[in-house]
Formats: sequence, structure tokens, C-alpha cells
Amino acid sequence: MRIIRKFEGFIEDGVVKIQNPDLSRAKFLIQESENGYLFLKELIEKFPINYENANSVVKLCYDIIMELIRAKMLKAGFNASGQGAHEAEVSYLRKLNFDDKDIQTADQLRYFRNGITYYGKILDKEYAEEVLKFLDKIRKKLLE
Repeated sequence: MRIIRKFEGFIEDGVVKIQNPDLSRAKFLIQESENGYLFLKELIEKFPINYENANSVVKLCYDIIMELIRAKMLKAGFNASGQGAHEAEVSYLRKLNFDDKDIQTADQLRYFRNGITYYGKILDKEYAEEVLKFLDKIRKKLLE
């Protein structure tokens, strides 16, 4: 597995900009994330994870996680945009004291979500279930 670049490198490259904290946008993203999480839980209750919906579950989990990371970044006065923004956001997990295993899992999720979106990658039920467990684990810490 490849090593995620340090967050400071994304600042140096201009992918991450330093700005005033944007608390209202951060609050909005947290609420959107919570709405997405509740919807995902309700959806899975009605339609258990299977081969046909595995990609959708993975994408929803990814969006929920990224909204929470972006909220943390905005509260701290950072904003990522452009080429490499999602990788920078995953890299920010190191600043939040997540362990390397969680950072690698988040980066793998980023990679697979890109595969779905841009290359037609089909993921299986087992991976979607792993991602859901990861979401439940990481979400708690991101909401602290």
C-alpha cells in the first residue's frame, strides 16, 4: 500500500489553502453528513447490502466521511480544492491523530470510490460491509 503524503505538502502545492475558519459551512457539512448517515442506515434496514447496491453503499459512506473531514478542516481554517483535494483531505486524518491503518483504509476507500465513479469498478457486498463498519468507527471520532 502506498504512503499518503504529509498534509503540509498539499499546502505547499496549493491544493490546500489556509483561510479563516468557516464555522457555518462546517456546521452545514456536519448536518449533511448526519442526514446522509441516517438515510444510509434507513436504506440498509429496508434494502440489505447486496451485489446490486454495494457500489451505492460505498459511495454514500465515502461522502459521509469526507463531509466530516472537510468540516474539521474548515473549522481549522483549511480548504482543499482541485487536483489532489480528496487525497489532501484523507491526509488530514493524520493531523486528527488517526492511526496509519485508518488512514490507509480511508485512502483505499478514496481510490475505490474513484474507480466506481470514473472507471466503472464494481465492488462486492463484503467490501461494502467493511466500509460500513469503517464508517461507524471513524465517524464517532470525527464527530468529537
